[in-house]
Amino acid sequence: MNPQLFLAFILVAVTLACTPGVDWAYSISAGLRQRSFVPAVAGLCSGYVIHTVLMAAGLAALLAGVPGLLGWLTVAGAAYLLWLGVATIRSWRGASFSGEAGVVHSANPLRTFLQGMGTSGINPKGLLFFVALVPQFVSPEAALPVPVQSGLLGLTFVFLAAVVYTAVALTSRKLLASRPGAAKVVTLVSGIIMIGLGAVLLSEQLIPLLVQAWASASA
Repeated sequence: MNPQLFLAFILVAVTLACTPGVDWAYSISAGLRQRSFVPAVAGLCSGYVIHTVLMAAGLAALLAGVPGLLGWLTVAGAAYLLWLGVATIRSWRGASFSGEAGVVHSANPLRTFLQGMGTSGINPKGLLFFVALVPQFVSPEAALPVPVQSGLLGLTFVFLAAVVYTAVALTSRKLLASRPGAAKVVTLVSGIIMIGLGAVLLSEQLIPLLVQAWASASA
């Protein structure tokens, strides 16, 4: 795989995993209200594993059938990052580590696991991440096949998300008690990073097109 693309992907994945949302609320709720948070975190990660399998199965055929699709996906992913960054910054003042939105209603481990899988499986942030962002970090020129690259990227996100959600569940009591303003800082910084990454990705796609158009007009 392309090392630069992979490092950029890790930065994006960590940023999104660290952005407070439905997954955070569910992890916090599990950490606060249950003896073990493992079923909840495992369920959340399983939902993203399903997204990874579906993405790896269909991405190769799409890229082979539509050569310019990767570029359009990059533009879509950059636009999504800009939109998500702006929306995140706009909501930073009201951000909190409250687990009320993701209350785990059952102490049954299997039900908690399935609830977590459903939470991440229908999470719009997760769906857009795999559809619009992951493909742009796949390099058709790399030695590994496209499905393998996309699968590895997806599993990398699953691993990073598992680490983040585990840390959130483990430290939820301490954060809620001693640092109620931490969510605001995390949200604001995440929004700024996403806007910056989105602007860079968008410029990488638009600048060559503008240069080409200018060259054609001047010829």
